[in-house]
Amino acid sequence: MKFIIALGLLSLFGILTLSALLVWDQRADRAEWNRLAALKPVTPERFTPEVIAELPEPVRRYFSFTIQPGTPLLPVAEIDMDGHFSLGTRNDPAYRPMEARQILAAPEGFVWAMRTRGGMPVSGSDSAGWTRFRIFWLIPVARLGGNPDHRRSAFGRYVAEAVIWSPAALLPGPAVSWEGLEADSTRVTVRHEDLEQAVDVTVDAEGRPVEVTFQRWSDANPEKVHRLQPFGAIMPDFREVAGYRLPFRVEAGNMFGTDNYFPFFIADVTEIRFPRVEQ
Repeated sequence: MKFIIALGLLSLFGILTLSALLVWDQRADRAEWNRLAALKPVTPERFTPEVIAELPEPVRRYFSFTIQPGTPLLPVAEIDMDGHFSLGTRNDPAYRPMEARQILAAPEGFVWAMRTRGGMPVSGSDSAGWTRFRIFWLIPVARLGGNPDHRRSAFGRYVAEAVIWSPAALLPGPAVSWEGLEADSTRVTVRHEDLEQAVDVTVDAEGRPVEVTFQRWSDANPEKVHRLQPFGAIMPDFREVAGYRLPFRVEAGNMFGTDNYFPFFIADVTEIRFPRVEQ
């Protein structure tokens, strides 16, 4: 009997500990989300062709397509999505239906909060500071971050996603530079504190960004060693949102452009918002 009581108390203590950890993580999610949301401009400037007049032609084409003249320049985006997320490998993807919401505020950071639907529930979040996922809402299966490798990898991700969903964050400035590569491709380089990331963008004849590729600092390899390796995304189904033309479907994965390409992330966007300060 004492053993059973002790086991029950131990189980209760474990549940309470995991519950407290969940609450702590959710507070961290909200705090980071609120910090990034506060970066929205009070009096945003508006987009004019003069802003991009000196840029290479494919860059001008990209911005002319993604931002319409007169649109307020809002660099912080909130994205709701569903789709499929892989919990497996290239040979056994184990895709699961998922829904997620994200705030994207390059070059400062992002938060991506996800949960799967059906089967064993998986939920958690990614940010510049952490990766935290659980099964059955409480049991941790991944707690990563808080180190330079994670920060560098995350920076590559959200700079590339800014090309996709928040072009206003990538207009040229002290920390953002563009260069032409070929007739239909260009490269943006973003610097923030001690980080630097280059992302290549392929545009079609209208300027629609159809492919985004970059060298990502990642340990998604058999050796589990952090190194630069190709990552990329393709984007069909563009729609207009508040003066921006943005993709509502994104497929992305590791080893892009090679025989080992693995699209572990397939998202269908349900809504994109650009928060503004109420006047």
